[in-house]
Formats: sequence, structure tokens, C-alpha cells
Amino acid sequence: MFTMILTWVGAVLGLALLIAMAAGTFVVDFDDRLQERRSKAKSAEPLP
Repeated sequence: MFTMILTWVGAVLGLALLIAMAAGTFVVDFDDRLQERRSKAKSAEPLP
């Protein structure tokens, strides 16, 4: 019984880790796109 509980806990933790890793790459890509957009907006501003 104890081994079955540990197996399910391990499986749930493993799935949570995989989801967190996938979400992390999405967040990094999204942040890179926002940073590029900000840098392009700054360079497009007219100089006084």
C-alpha cells in the first residue's frame, strides 16, 4: 500500500515538473518577444 502511494506521488510530482518546464520555456520566449518589441520602440523614437 505504501509503495502504491509513493508511486502515485512520484508520478504526480513528475508531471508537475514536466508542466513547469514547458511553462518556463513559454515564459522565456514571451519575455524575449516583449524585450525585442520594447527595444524596437525605443530605437524608432525620433531624436529631439
